This record gives sequence, C-alpha cells and structure tokens, in this order.
Amino acid sequence: MRKFAIGLIPLLLLSACATRDPVIKGQPSRELSTPYTLKSGGFVPPLQRGVTVRHAELWFNFDFERKVLYGTSELTLDSQRKKRTISVDLDTRFKVEQVWINDQPVPSGNVKNPDGQLLITPQNAVVFPLKLKIQYFGRPRTPVKAPWDGGVMWQQTPTGEPWLATAVQGEGCDLFWPCIDQPTGEPQQLDLHITVPKNLVAASNGVLQKVTQLENAHTFHWHSDAPTNTYGVALNIAPYETLTADFDSRFGNRYPLTYYYLPGVGTQADATGQDADTQANAKALFAELPQMLEFFEHYIGPYPFPNDKVGIVQTPHLGMEHQSINAYGNGYKKDAYGFDWLLQHELAHEWFGNQLTNTSWDHMWLHEGLGTYMQPLYAQYLHGDVAYYGYLNKIRSQLNNRYPIVSGRVKAEEEVYDKDKGPGLDLYYKGAWVMHTLRYLIGDDAFFGAVTELVYGRRDPQPGNFAPRYASTTDFIRLVNRHSGSDMNWFFDTYLYEASLPELVTRRTASAITLEWQTSAESQFVMPLQISINGELQTLSMTGKTTLAVTRNDVVIVDPHSRVLRQHRRFEELKAYRARGSQP
Repeated sequence: MRKFAIGLIPLLLLSACATRDPVIKGQPSRELSTPYTLKSGGFVPPLQRGVTVRHAELWFNFDFERKVLYGTSELTLDSQRKKRTISVDLDTRFKVEQVWINDQPVPSGNVKNPDGQLLITPQNAVVFPLKLKIQYFGRPRTPVKAPWDGGVMWQQTPTGEPWLATAVQGEGCDLFWPCIDQPTGEPQQLDLHITVPKNLVAASNGVLQKVTQLENAHTFHWHSDAPTNTYGVALNIAPYETLTADFDSRFGNRYPLTYYYLPGVGTQADATGQDADTQANAKALFAELPQMLEFFEHYIGPYPFPNDKVGIVQTPHLGMEHQSINAYGNGYKKDAYGFDWLLQHELAHEWFGNQLTNTSWDHMWLHEGLGTYMQPLYAQYLHGDVAYYGYLNKIRSQLNNRYPIVSGRVKAEEEVYDKDKGPGLDLYYKGAWVMHTLRYLIGDDAFFGAVTELVYGRRDPQPGNFAPRYASTTDFIRLVNRHSGSDMNWFFDTYLYEASLPELVTRRTASAITLEWQTSAESQFVMPLQISINGELQTLSMTGKTTLAVTRNDVVIVDPHSRVLRQHRRFEELKAYRARGSQP
C-alpha cells in the first residue's frame, strides 16, 4: 500500500475556514459560470493539446454554512513540447490565490482566468513533465436539478447535518477542481484529501489510505492507481454508515464491495422523511450487487477496478457513474423486472464509461447505449425472454429519431445530450436497440466478442492484463466487422449516421405480399428478416424487393420476435398522441 504525506495543506485550509470570507473580501470571481465552463468537451483548446495529466492530487475543505469550497490542486502534467503558457480549466467562480510550478510561485500578474480557461505564463518557457499547484476558493456552482444540471449540492439530511455531493457530467470537472475538461483529460493516478467535521464521512474514488485526525475534523485520503474519468471524480460527504463485503470473482480474484448509506433516509430523491426500514432497504440493495457482478463478468469480462472497490454511495440526486463510487439516489425502487435499474445501469458504466471511455462526446452512445442495453439483457439473464422483450418494448416507445446518434464531428456534451441539439435520450434507448438488433444479426459469439475487445482492447481479459482505454465508434465498427467476418458498414450507416429508422414498405394483395427496405442512407440496407406464415418461420435475405405467395386467409407476421429496429406505425402514433399532450 502506498503511503502519502498529507502535509500542512489541510491544516491551513481549516484555519482559512475561520478567517476568510470571499464576499467580505470582495474577491473578483464571477457569480455565474461562463459558457466556456458550462461546455464540456468539444474541440480541445490549442494550449491543452497533447497534454497528459499523469497525476492529480486534490485537497478539499468546506465552509458548509457559507457554501464555500477551499481547494488545492497539484497536477503532474506531461507533454512532448515546451510551452510558454500552461492552460487548465477552472470555473471563474473561484478566486485563484496562488499558483506554483515545480514549487516555484508564479507572479499573480502571470495568472489569468478570463473565461474559465486558466492561463499561466511563467517567466520562462517550461519543460515537461512539471508539477502545477493551484490554491483556490469560492462558491461553486449549485445545480438546479442534479445530475442533469451540474455542480456541488449543499443539502442537509433530515436531522440537519450536511449532505454534500458533486455531479458534473454535463458541465465538467472544472466546476470544482482544476482539470483538462475533456474525455481525454483523465488523470492517470488520483489522490484526494477531503477534510470534514468529525461527525461526517467523505466517500470518494479509489481506496481509503487513511483517516488523519485533526482537532475538530478529520481528513480522508483516497487513492487510485487507475486512470479516472474526469467527470467521475466525485465528492460525497454525509454522516454515512457502511455495508461491506468481499466478492469472489469467476476470474479468481477477490475485491471489496462498500455501500455508504444514510440512516433514516428513505427517499433519496428529495432527502425528506424518515424510514424505519432504511437499514433493511440498504441491505436489500447491497445484496443485489453480487449477482449483478456475476452477470457483467459472465457477459463482458472482469470488473475493471478490483484494486479500488465496487463502491455505491447514497446521494441527494438520482445517480451517476462516478468511478468506484457510483452515486445512487433511486429510493430503493424495484419494478416488475425484479432489480433496481438505476443501480444496475450505473454499475454498467464501470465497464462502459470508466474502463472504456469515448474519445469524444460524439461517441457517447458507446457509454449510454451499451450501458442501457445491460438492463434488458440482465432481465433476460434473471427471468428469460419475456422479461427481455418486455423491457425492450418499454424503451422502444421513447425513441425520437430527430438527430443521428453519431454525427462524425467533434462535439461538446450538450450537443449530444440536449434533445434540441442532438440525439438526447436516443443515446440510451436507440443505442440499446441498435445493440439488440446487432446481437441477433451477427450472433452472440461475434457480438459479445466485439464488445469485450472494445472494452478491454483484447479478447482474453484477465485481472492485471488490461488498463482503462479510449475508443470510438470507428473502433467498434472495425471490431464488429472482424468478429462477424462481414462488412457491417451498411448496418451502422443506417442506424448511427442517419436520424430516421429504416422503413419496411409492405404491400399485400389477395395472392402475395411484397416487402422492401427503404432508408435515407446511401449504402444499401440488406437486413435479413424473419417472417411467419401460419406459424412457419422463414428468413428472407432482403437484398432487394421480395415477394411471397400468400392467400387472403394466411396469417402473416413480419419480424415475429422483434429483432429488427425499424420504423413502426404504432410507435409513431404513440409519439403523436404524446405530442398532443395526452398521456399513454
């Protein structure tokens, strides 16, 4: 186990809580985050291109009454080129007090933060690698509705104790710590030192190294050797209690499971009310984890972060895939499928999002489509085909098909998640249906083989022989082509790069039925199709217009097992019904 000296920074921050007030001092930070800060991803600023974050060591302290965050960040940066100016991202709400490069202070006049891109120009050009230390404080952005709106939540438990949580997927890591706010800005190693009053617990990423006792507080030191998703770095502070266990993996290793929960909080969504069954609910939720892990390890491969933990933490927002400390706020709900979908979905992101990270937000469907497909697949794993198809039918009604899932352009987060600018929820539901259709087209061996290699970068993942990696849609298509032994570009051209779904044009007469695919894609859509005639199944190649002889009395069912994602009148009618303001 690695040892890290905490040093004097937490003590200095503690004294700062009592002596500094950013409002009284009139600190020049802005009241509103800038458009630059609120944008996550997109084109990488020139000064940040080619820069790697080798290590991020972060210190945090808080004034809960004034909702002020005090932070110190030490980033070990590397680059192949010298730079005259160094750039990282930090919300202008924060006042930057001091900056050091390799322990040498940078004059305040050489530090600028006009729009959220912090610009640091030392007296001489710097050579990498280097250590950049930034001391800052201020009132971070408070989300209106987390996690869909990002920031730091300053909530209270029903008994009036602080309950803090961060959720920054949409707007980015720079809402509370200096970072490179890009999918490729992951710190390769991470240390967090979180100082809180002694009645509170700080749950975060990685492994708890130690808790240092101070006069009226204690500091939790968390460490991870794994590259950590930038928006996956998370702070969770409350009077937590814990449930713990060890999981024996099918791959021969053992790793810890931990759930941080609040006693007496039965409804996480609004954090109100007492629930005498809270501990029973917490234990029941925690008991779901082993079977979920068995499922993921069976279909995909080893849990990616066994040297850290499988961590779940109760939050005042619905949930988020924070690496090794997944946020959970679903109120211990189960539905007809017999499991907590939110817990299963966020856990899926440890594979699709944290182990596999997209190279840009334009490929976010790899996170969300695969992550969402895991819920119907898990329903099938638990209960069989009826549950699987029932789940798929439920999410099929949510498709919008206004924008392509993938544009082929570099995009910021809001350009893909905002339904008025991009695919929005189609990342989830349409992405899941694309996976369903692909699975039954190429078969389980090719499908899961391609997914496993996408996630791990190899076909034979074992604990210790892989590391977190980046990939894109193009990488996935290449793997599908190789594992299936076919050129599947026609499939992805239609389902990913076009907004509209393929339409099956059907014409029936007294003696025949004619079927033909129509799409807006340039490539020919050659999706095979099952058809049932009086209960007898046959598969049509559908390389062009296909005509079959039938009588007026024949019962014809096209795609009887619902394996092909296509335009369907019943869903279009439902969409129009909803648009009129009616409830389904």
